[in-house]
Amino acid sequence: MLTTMRFSACYLFALTLFWGALQPAAAQNVPFSSDKFLNKDALKAAQRALKDGEEHYTNKPPRYAAALPLFLEAQKLNPNNAALNMRLGDCYLNLGDKTLALSHLQKAAELESGPAPRMHYLLARAYHQNAKWAEAIKEYEKARPVAVGPAKKGQPAEVPVADIARGIAQSKTGQSLMQHPLRVFVDNLGPGLNSPEADHSPLISADESTLFLTSRRQGSTGGNKASDGAGFNEDIYVAIKNGADWAPARNPSTPLNSSGHDAGVALSPDGQRLLLHADNSPGDLSESRLTASGWSKPRPLGSHINTKYDETSASYSPDGKYVYFVSNKPEGSLGGRDIYRAEIEGKNPPQNLGSAINTPFDEEGVFMMPDGKTLYFSSQGHSSMGGFDIFKSVLKNGMWSAPENVGWPINSPDDEVFFVLSASGRFGYVASDRPGGQGGKDIYRITFLGPEKRPFLSQQDRLLAASPVPVKQALPVVTVPVVTPEVTVLKGVITDIGSPQTLQAQIEVIDNVTGQVVSALQSSANGKYLVSLPSGANYGIVVRHENYLYHSENVNLPPSAGYAEVVKNVRLQKMEPGSNVVLSNVFFEPGKATLRPESTAELERLVKLLNENSKLKLQLTSHTDNSGSPEANLGLSERRAQAVMAYLTDHKIKPDRLTAAGYGGTMPIAANTTEAGRQQNQRTTFKVVSK
Repeated sequence: MLTTMRFSACYLFALTLFWGALQPAAAQNVPFSSDKFLNKDALKAAQRALKDGEEHYTNKPPRYAAALPLFLEAQKLNPNNAALNMRLGDCYLNLGDKTLALSHLQKAAELESGPAPRMHYLLARAYHQNAKWAEAIKEYEKARPVAVGPAKKGQPAEVPVADIARGIAQSKTGQSLMQHPLRVFVDNLGPGLNSPEADHSPLISADESTLFLTSRRQGSTGGNKASDGAGFNEDIYVAIKNGADWAPARNPSTPLNSSGHDAGVALSPDGQRLLLHADNSPGDLSESRLTASGWSKPRPLGSHINTKYDETSASYSPDGKYVYFVSNKPEGSLGGRDIYRAEIEGKNPPQNLGSAINTPFDEEGVFMMPDGKTLYFSSQGHSSMGGFDIFKSVLKNGMWSAPENVGWPINSPDDEVFFVLSASGRFGYVASDRPGGQGGKDIYRITFLGPEKRPFLSQQDRLLAASPVPVKQALPVVTVPVVTPEVTVLKGVITDIGSPQTLQAQIEVIDNVTGQVVSALQSSANGKYLVSLPSGANYGIVVRHENYLYHSENVNLPPSAGYAEVVKNVRLQKMEPGSNVVLSNVFFEPGKATLRPESTAELERLVKLLNENSKLKLQLTSHTDNSGSPEANLGLSERRAQAVMAYLTDHKIKPDRLTAAGYGGTMPIAANTTEAGRQQNQRTTFKVVSK
């Protein structure tokens, strides 16, 4: 009996030892001390790396990229030090590698035995950055009770309670937005545009044919590495769309890029004006324009925009007269970086967009849509889910709407900045650091799919499926409304009418109601032009080139007009006898010969043409469609031609330089079977008789 009991006791003791050997020992924090490491030389090298890394880590501002390799060197000797793992996690957090940041901070928490508010805060941030919302809130709560007090000498500052409360609120916002994801595709643009280094600040033309980006990739102009250790000096790159694909990004070199940092900031809708940060004025905004010989040397904007502080991101207004920009100047600020609006060529002080847009935190990455009223921007305030989120606000009756978070997965817990949208509103571009990227921040394309169609459920009895005769049922079409920007993109190529020669011409966009020039630009060296026209106006488009007659187009866009892209190639005529020009912006009251006020701008251009060419003689002609009797149409067209002639003579043009004729509906230029065709046939023209 006694022997049996002793055997049982020995068996249990041995089993306990065996089971204990199978259990993982509790993780213990291992200091960098001589009693823990026998190799003194290796210990000294690790301690030296720690010391050097700490100098970079505690620098103001911290040099995380420089500290990281030194900390990793020390970790080779001792991977089980809580403070070192916390610093590694902090470096990875600030360098954008949230996955490695989380693993190191989890290990730091496992090794740390005492109260460590900063460690809990950094771990909360790592969970936050990885969209692990519940875990982030839990760690923020752990840091809350002790996140006060001054920092210890040589140590990072303890975390203010306000930062913890903000982190919890952002995590709850992330939870909510993630439960209602947008129907979008988010696609990395791949190695043709992105690189292993940071790529950011995508800029696109309104028709999405040209894309600029800023990169720290190898092959930069001058080949100099950045002083902060994060890749090479920034350069501007450009890519052209070939069909559905982008050609590889290329470096346009000088004058846009130098051996220092150069970054793209804003691109005009037509792709011919570029705002940038040039190396010789890194905190200021400069402008370069596309000319016949290439991009011009960047010229700093006026002192009413540039200050001794930093003017960072910017965006053109659709008419090119104004710039929306971000500045951290304290004067007039609501806190941090704010968004302002200013005339580019004027001298008036810029206007702060106000508290509806700007917050006590930083705003960045401003982008105005070609419709002139829809503003996208990034903000650390409002209802952000962490870092910078992208928000949308619409200007209506002079007031900005409450900014709306554009949602998950466009926004993430990381920084989403420099968001731009094509004029169609279907495709967006953003710089973001996401898993599976090429390295660092990459450029992503967002495809908006619109609301999901509701499935149609047939109410027919299922037994009908067994019927030998197919049952035909007319199913209603379920339409899904898709909200599109109210803007029309008019683009094309300007050439000589008698040859394939392309022309770099001047283009004016006039509001026919007010007579005001709302935009002035020129076509590119290869004759291409692009104009974005917000809905809600009757526009006259005038194309001019020296020694050519001007060309006139009319685009009438009611307020409810959605997005459209119109290709209109313009063929200019030289001022020669027989040349014939349609006055597209001369309008009459229906069925009458009474000129409408919207005709004034066009008629004034005709007066100017005659005054500038004193020997020029013109024949004015008017035409109708085939509605009504031929006799009535002929009489109406004759009276309309006479009305135009009367306007010119009333403005001191000699009558002997003008003749007038009406042709009714006898000379159509389009079929009268459609409304669009009839509109084309109802026209007023002039023909050069002599010059």
